Parts: sequence; C-alpha cells; structure tokens
Amino acid sequence: MFEAMNKKRTDMDCLIRFLTDYSRLLVITGAGCSTASGIPDYRDNNGDWKRTQPMEFDTFMGSKAARQRYWARSFAGWMHFTQATPNLAHHKLAQLEHQGRIERLVTQNVDGLHQKAGSTKVTDLHGRLDQVRCMSCETRYDRHAFQDQLALLNPAWTADVTTVAPDGDVDLNIQDFSGFQVPDCPRCAGILKPDVVFFGESVPRSRVDTVNQALHHIDAILIVGSSLMVFSGFRFVRDGAGMGLPIAAINMGRTRADSLLTCKVEAPCGPALQTVMDIQAA
Repeated sequence: MFEAMNKKRTDMDCLIRFLTDYSRLLVITGAGCSTASGIPDYRDNNGDWKRTQPMEFDTFMGSKAARQRYWARSFAGWMHFTQATPNLAHHKLAQLEHQGRIERLVTQNVDGLHQKAGSTKVTDLHGRLDQVRCMSCETRYDRHAFQDQLALLNPAWTADVTTVAPDGDVDLNIQDFSGFQVPDCPRCAGILKPDVVFFGESVPRSRVDTVNQALHHIDAILIVGSSLMVFSGFRFVRDGAGMGLPIAAINMGRTRADSLLTCKVEAPCGPALQTVMDIQAA
C-alpha cells in the first residue's frame, strides 16, 4: 500500500513539473473529462467497451429502420444529455486557457461543455450533438428545434430509459421503433443526421488541419480523460511524439499512448488538475 501511495505522489510530482516546464499546450480530452457531469464514458479502465458500440455511419445512412431506432433513442436521451453542466475539469482547463497556457483544446466529446465552461480555443473533433445536419444539402439545424419537431410527430411516444451513453444515445425498454416518425430535411428532403462523426465516418479535413497546425506552435501535449483508443485522437499524439514533444496524461486506466508518455496520473480529471494548479499558484 505504501508503494502505491508513493507512486501516486511521484506521478503527481511529475505532472506538476510537466505543467511548470511547458506552457504552450495542446490538450486532448475524452469522455473521462465529462463523467463528473453525469455523462458516462464508453470504455472501462482497460480500454474495452462498456456497452454496445455506437451507431455505424453506413448503417445509419443505409437503413430507415436504423435511423428510426437512433432518433427514437436520441429523442428519449436528449433531456438527460442537456441537463449536464461543466464540471471541475472543464473549468480548470478554461482557466489554463485564460492564463495563456493552452494553444488548442481538442475534444473528442460532443457535449459542448468546454465552451460552456469558458474555453474558446476548442476544436470539436467529432462534432456537436446540439446541431443536426442534412446529408444532402449540408444545411445545419438547431437540435432543440429538431427535438420539438420529433415531439410533434410522435405525441404518443413513451419509453423508459435504462442507460445513457456519452453521445446522447440511450437504451430503452422497447425494441419496436417502426412507428417512430423522423422528418426529412425541410429544404431538400434529405436525410437528417446529428452533426457528429459516427464510427466509419471521416473527421472533416478542416478540423484535422487545424490541429496539425497547432502541433507546430506548442511545446507539449496533455491528455485529459481519454484512452485514445479511437485513432482520430491518437494520431495527434503519435505525430507529436514523432516531433519530440513531451506528452502527459490524466486518465483512469490504460491509454493507447502509454508507451509514449512522459508521465501519467491515474485519477479523476478535475481533482488532479485542481491539485496541480493549486500547488503552482501557491
């Protein structure tokens, strides 16, 4: 037990030195950053799925039944998702940005909580759940307004939520979604999809380019609450390591980048960031 406590102290000391020595950071956040806000993460401490893998892009686009199932579940989960508020981790990262220490914050989350906490240099790598996109004409619609449309089209729809996912999807106590009505795009009658990157869908090139440009203006990378098991986030860490950038992580459990890390703290994101920043301010 003494060895475990000593290791935690050593890891935290390493993170304190890391954030003292490096002041132009690329921060990459994942689901673990939002768990204290009531939004669960996808993976366990070993990086394995906790629940069924999220909707695949080709499945959504190719199947009306899949779209009905997705939107029925999202309709039920939207209220749970929108009740989430920024937690300590979001506020501490916003504070670091206001201190001029974050060059770019790249989040794999789709909850918009970094912006609500006051961060402005944010790249929503996988998009935002509060927008709906037409896959034909590219028009964007507000998700709150779309929720109202779904309610009007499905006035008698009721279902009990059993579990909630990080992308606003939920598990319901029913299996038949054939009666759930989903509107088409009012402009061109195209398929409407949440403006988030589904599995099997590419991250928009402009977002990747923004992060790649930031890699040339930083002196270190900090990972907060991400296992980096999805390549879209891991690639920036891999490329940063290839450029000789030091890399630190705050994450509960294994990450895909463990072999590349300068130091790692296995602790809840918010309290770990607060501890480091309080010590630096003392």
